[in-house]
Amino acid sequence: MGVNQLESLQDLYATHLYQTQNREKMATMTTKRPREEPAAVSHTRRYALPVEPQDNGTNSGPLLLSHGDPTGFKPFWRSVGDQCTVTFNSCDFMSYLTDVGKVCWFLEKDLEESIRELHRTVGNAVTEDRYIVVGTGSTQLFQAALYALTTPGGLEPVNVVSAAPYYSQYQEETNFLRSGLYKWAGDAYAFDTEGAYIELVTMPNNPDGQVRDPVVVNRNDGKLIHDLAYYWPQYTPITTQADYDLMLFTFSKSMGHAGSRIGWALVKDKDVAIKMTKYVELNSIGVSRESQHRAAKILGVVSDSSQCIGTDFFRYGKSLMAERWTKLREVISRSRVFSLPKYIEEYCQFSREHTEPRPAFAWLKCNHADIEDLEIFLRGYNIMGRGGSLFGADPNQVRLSMLGDEETFNLFLERLSSIKDTIDDNENCI
Repeated sequence: MGVNQLESLQDLYATHLYQTQNREKMATMTTKRPREEPAAVSHTRRYALPVEPQDNGTNSGPLLLSHGDPTGFKPFWRSVGDQCTVTFNSCDFMSYLTDVGKVCWFLEKDLEESIRELHRTVGNAVTEDRYIVVGTGSTQLFQAALYALTTPGGLEPVNVVSAAPYYSQYQEETNFLRSGLYKWAGDAYAFDTEGAYIELVTMPNNPDGQVRDPVVVNRNDGKLIHDLAYYWPQYTPITTQADYDLMLFTFSKSMGHAGSRIGWALVKDKDVAIKMTKYVELNSIGVSRESQHRAAKILGVVSDSSQCIGTDFFRYGKSLMAERWTKLREVISRSRVFSLPKYIEEYCQFSREHTEPRPAFAWLKCNHADIEDLEIFLRGYNIMGRGGSLFGADPNQVRLSMLGDEETFNLFLERLSSIKDTIDDNENCI
């Protein structure tokens, strides 16, 4: 274990000890809580995952719900047996190159075919007359898109905006390289600067699951990046085929295979696709060919309706998310402290039925006047979420993952119920 990793673990458990010692004081809430977070946790480490799985023998350890790690889908993939098994010989994929005649010269042919077939099967995006650029997850493709849309650059960096609440990593990822080509400019609702800009449109939105449209309108000097990581039937009704200039998708959230690190972009403009490919080339000299073939196999099997796995997977995912949202809403309905967004039921063209969204994250709001920072408050009960301020929203909101394994989710419900009961008891004694 590296020194930085060890420090991250030490910080995490220092926070646990700090909050456990102060649990009684937090529960009384006779005065407003201070906004300062414990000194042991830095901004960069507060969301660090443990390097190794932790033994929570007493089920009292931290529940890490700040990341959308999709392990909840593992039971389904375990059930399909060897239908998605891929084997490689030691001499396979030794070259950097796949097809130098293509715009994205490191994209495997079978992955391209599987991606196009999957979108045709689900009906969630147009792939005709689109170039496909593969990346090491959609995070790399996000950086590639920013580079492609701002090259060769101008006198000032291009402003990058997104409507709040926006994905919490957008700001850090945009500013991470300190590029002279672009810079983070915050909430799209408040953006009124003249000149070129890029608006990031996440649909459905992360963190709150709402369907989004561009906010900056009536201007011809802007470009759009549509992040459609969660536009899949298990999370939201498929109401139309997305048809935008630049769309980002990820293997992590579509199928639940985050560890393979595969994402893809559907790009209308050839020049943009060429520049995105160049970015990936300079950044990582392509994308793992083994990962591409694994993704191609799984996407291909899901798209093959004759094997029924595709229908079964999306049915499983939809059922899992619906069940979890029902259970969570039952807990919240018994509390005056917390609330959740409401969603509109719509007709899903894939499942051919009316259904409401079942987002990958719960955007939890605290309605108690004495709790100003919900993220820090929940940490006192070993629920590790991601605070609203990182999403450009109020700190009385927090994003919590709904994608973890069954044990983690059930413990989350138990702890949330205990918070409700503690607060209600204290109020009854006042």
